[in-house]
Amino acid sequence: MVYPRVSLYALMLAAAGIPLYIHLPRFASVELDIALGTIGTVLLVIRLIDLVQDPLIGWAIDRWSGGQSLFALSAATGLAIGFPLLFTLRPGPHVVAELAAVLILLFSAYSLGTILLYGRSATLAARPDPHELMTLAAYREGGMLGGVVIAAIAPSLLFGMGASGQGYPAFGILLGAIAIIAAVLTRPIWRRKPVIGEGLSLPGMARAGALRLLAIALVNSLPVAITSTLFLFFVEDRLELPGKAGPLLVLFFLFAGLSVPVWTRASHRVGPKKTLLIAMPLAVLGFVGAAFLAPGNLFGFALICIASGAALGADMVILPAMFSVALTAAGLNASTAFGIWSFAGKLGLAFAAFAVLPLLGQSGFVPGQPNSPEALATLNIAYATVPCVLKLFAIGMVLALPSKEESL
Repeated sequence: MVYPRVSLYALMLAAAGIPLYIHLPRFASVELDIALGTIGTVLLVIRLIDLVQDPLIGWAIDRWSGGQSLFALSAATGLAIGFPLLFTLRPGPHVVAELAAVLILLFSAYSLGTILLYGRSATLAARPDPHELMTLAAYREGGMLGGVVIAAIAPSLLFGMGASGQGYPAFGILLGAIAIIAAVLTRPIWRRKPVIGEGLSLPGMARAGALRLLAIALVNSLPVAITSTLFLFFVEDRLELPGKAGPLLVLFFLFAGLSVPVWTRASHRVGPKKTLLIAMPLAVLGFVGAAFLAPGNLFGFALICIASGAALGADMVILPAMFSVALTAAGLNASTAFGIWSFAGKLGLAFAAFAVLPLLGQSGFVPGQPNSPEALATLNIAYATVPCVLKLFAIGMVLALPSKEESL
């Protein structure tokens, strides 16, 4: 029952992550009347906090290895308190400060849970060998994608059932309930004796190949970070498909989830490097296709969601597993390393928010309102062209991996 419980804890974290990365920009701009540039600045400031916080969280998990249960419960409690607070915020003179305070709580809880879950891969796996670590990753990412589907569709579903405020207040309560349930049902997995390695150092990570994988993860996170930040704007304002963002997100993450077993088997058969090089070009095709879609083309964008979702499935399961295998093989403390890994992913999201949201604001783009051709062209470039270039660069970095990485 360990792996299903791992899936449940991952589901809780993913259901929490989607609102922070996808729903938040639109909620804050439309419901709280906060300018896009201000939202981007708030997210960047929080990421600067993460710069110090995430590695410290990883260090603390390794330092107090017997506190797994307390760490897991603390993360779930923070999410259970934070989301109802977030989605009941109202416009006012202090709303930016209130938003920042709640987001610090949520991002801290999310970081704690995520670093604990990924950093304890060797502990949670049946055996700390590459095959079991990849299997654990498949269960973990399968749970993550289940949580993503729930979070993607819940606001529109709740709104359709009569919930107020576009469904967001009820959504916050739902997320809090998921956190409480997950905290209770996953307690047994955190009682397992932790597998602890040697102290972490940059030379040690370099010798293990972990620094190279960390750099790939950072660059590879940028395209997803940008498209996640702009997804609702692109669907509703650029493609003029109001009300379709929720179902399209579900389609995207559904195929990401369905692809996880396929990529896992492919990785066991041909190796993770070759599997990534099969999967990553699908994302490039998706970005290129999105750039040329005409407004109203629901079917075309659905196909793009299927292809890019399948590509995301490989990114989610293979890169963290490669990182974990490299750390375990070198006998290094994984939680501290995954604290750095977590920060790298968040840095990508911060860059996306800080770079593209003010750019859209300067172009005159206003969510939910008629926009000029220039503003929509800027949105199109930001959503499709820039991520395509970044993804090609990430593919080049994977190609440059030494041959020994293929057997990880």
